[in-house]
Amino acid sequence: MAVVVRSGQGWVLDARSLIDQGYSRCIQWRNGEKSHVKCCFKRQCFQISKSYYGVNVGAAVDGGNTEMLQNINKPSKKRKRKHSELNQGEIDSQVFHDKIRSVILEGTESLVDSARSQGYLTGATDAVTEPLPLQECSLAALCEMAKELPLVDDEEQEERVQPLVAEDGCTSHVDLFSRVTENRADWATVVTLMGEEYVIPPHTAFLLSDFTQIQPLAHYGIKFDLIVMDPPWENKSVKRSRRYSSLPSSQLKRLPIPLLASTNCLVVTWVTNRPSHLRFVRDELYPHWGIEVLAEWFWVKVTTSGQFVFPLDSPHKKPYEVLVLGRYRSSADTTTSSSEASEVPVEDGRLIVSVPSALHSQKPSLSEVLKPYVGAEASCLELFARSLQQGWTSWGNEVLKFQHSSYFTFTPTDDPADVSKDEVCADKPLVTPAFNNSFEGSSPPHH
Repeated sequence: MAVVVRSGQGWVLDARSLIDQGYSRCIQWRNGEKSHVKCCFKRQCFQISKSYYGVNVGAAVDGGNTEMLQNINKPSKKRKRKHSELNQGEIDSQVFHDKIRSVILEGTESLVDSARSQGYLTGATDAVTEPLPLQECSLAALCEMAKELPLVDDEEQEERVQPLVAEDGCTSHVDLFSRVTENRADWATVVTLMGEEYVIPPHTAFLLSDFTQIQPLAHYGIKFDLIVMDPPWENKSVKRSRRYSSLPSSQLKRLPIPLLASTNCLVVTWVTNRPSHLRFVRDELYPHWGIEVLAEWFWVKVTTSGQFVFPLDSPHKKPYEVLVLGRYRSSADTTTSSSEASEVPVEDGRLIVSVPSALHSQKPSLSEVLKPYVGAEASCLELFARSLQQGWTSWGNEVLKFQHSSYFTFTPTDDPADVSKDEVCADKPLVTPAFNNSFEGSSPPHH
């Protein structure tokens, strides 16, 4: 069950089950031939059984937290600073933590207790001894190389969208960098792209690019009712590790949100625990786009036994992250949103509790959590995505990162509901009800 607990305080999510929802039917294409397989995201990626993630986990896990924690456990050679010597950012962080501490502590305890009553977060998991997949992601570098490619002419509307798989199963024609690619099938598809094998969920659209090549998404022809973004915020840890290129906060204003958002579109931004980032989103970024701030939610990371992955009051690393929710209110946009007629109020201070992935920057899917606030027929977009979601459109320079086949296990299977090749039609419109697992018969978005 993907949503283990749903209460007035928030949710407990089984993040791995949320991923697996889109892969109950999967077709694997190799050399123009197809076979049926069952796909599951590897279990070891979500087996965080000890606080601090344990000292034996590789430094690549969760952004090098292990390396940082090992340093914490060593005797410090430096003189401890007095509280009065904290810089302003550290003081602001402590003030913010003190403000929300009781909400985090009491809400998490209640949600974890409810989850344990259902047999979840009890620590009783089957240990998997296989190492974590360590796929070297080169997508961002490929995006840099693709900047030399000519952009598709704005007037060539039909050429800005392309099917993932041709009728013969071929994917070699796919231009991932300057056209939006759509998997129009009702099943997940395992395909070879750029010499690597990826698993693509059904009814999914994506664009692999950075800011310089975002035009195909802006001209895609869809106004989205939900936009979730996880920006690559600047911080010292990222700079030291060089795991990915960070982005100055001011550059986020370049995102064409007014071109992408429908009226009353719900916008959700993942924010680090740095107060300056939170202030920037609330006081500068959202007002710049015409977005009204509605609430702050918290993603609380726990172990498989329900303990915080870091001590709640740790000065080095907190076991929670912030999400800022708002609605696009621009009066210039007259597009009718599916959520406009019956907009559900967004409550403040809600918690999303889950076992985090051991893979750096992999966030839990918010699809099930946000469903009541956007409606069953919502069109959904993720910006700075590193994975794909069934029914969603995704954009980013690492948009396929966690779709690499190395993160999945494959089991051959006979599918009695076999789909013939003639059902894969290149000009068939993409139907993308993001929540079609629970809401059948949803109408497609209008291109």
